[in-house]
Amino acid sequence: MSHYSDPKPSIWTGRKSDQQLYLHEKVVCSNSIKTSGPMIVLLGYACEEGVKRNHGRVGVKAGPDIIKTHIGKMPNHLSAKVQFVDCGTIECEDGDMETAQNLLSQKIEHYLSENVFPIVLGGGHDIAYGHYNGIRNHLGSDKKIGIINFDAHFDLRPNTNGNNSGTPFFQIAQDCKTNNRAFNYLCLGVRKDANDRMSFETANDLGVVFIEHDIFKMMYLENVLKTIDRFISSVDYIYTSIDLDGFSSAYAPGVSSPSPMGYSPDIVLESLKTIINSKKLTSIDVAEMNPTYDIDDQTAKLAASLVHFVIHDI
Repeated sequence: MSHYSDPKPSIWTGRKSDQQLYLHEKVVCSNSIKTSGPMIVLLGYACEEGVKRNHGRVGVKAGPDIIKTHIGKMPNHLSAKVQFVDCGTIECEDGDMETAQNLLSQKIEHYLSENVFPIVLGGGHDIAYGHYNGIRNHLGSDKKIGIINFDAHFDLRPNTNGNNSGTPFFQIAQDCKTNNRAFNYLCLGVRKDANDRMSFETANDLGVVFIEHDIFKMMYLENVLKTIDRFISSVDYIYTSIDLDGFSSAYAPGVSSPSPMGYSPDIVLESLKTIINSKKLTSIDVAEMNPTYDIDDQTAKLAASLVHFVIHDI
């Protein structure tokens, strides 16, 4: 059984002021939203079933809370008009990942219908299938949704033997084919030492645009941003997913599949600026935070800093 749990005010702690100088003082914990202006919501996705099915290292179900904890300690530069809300967490029990994904889809559809900007914190990368479907259900069938995924992996594994954290974009591609829609997918930072030959063949067959990790670097920033701009111009809306295992383990040791060969935060931040400035970004998620293997909360702090950057730039 999968279910939703209310937000936990106890995880929002930090330095105190009388001017909401810190985000733990700004955040409102609520299981419902009442919009009276711009609103950003955080939603946890505490599901590791997809990682388990994909033979990865479990522990990501604890990811959402630790990311929220570190967001709360960060400075608040949001306008007083912007509401910042922790809307709780979707949990997965008894291995029922599909129901967790369906609930995530419903939540995303609802938030977008209320003109709210959702940020989802995971949790396995199976987060992407539920998140995308929520966007699709909100926008309808005629809008072109582009997926930009920061990741070492394509996550295009066939789901012949079931869905997992490595299949979400393959599932989306199959749904697009069934519904006679284009599959618009850009993967940034993909690595040959993290994807087998079949994954690259599948990506090419599906028309996936990708930049490999040896090019996804600041020295090639101009070319990277041109690729992102071209992709954005071809779609109506952008859904962005950040898989923390795409970063080098020097920055993100606390993931299910770490590697020292990943990319650095600076190229991701520059890419996010371009995505946000396009005004086509609907929502974003951060996946694969695994506190069990983190070192001095380094990965959690990275995830929190990415969220901090996004909420102050959108």
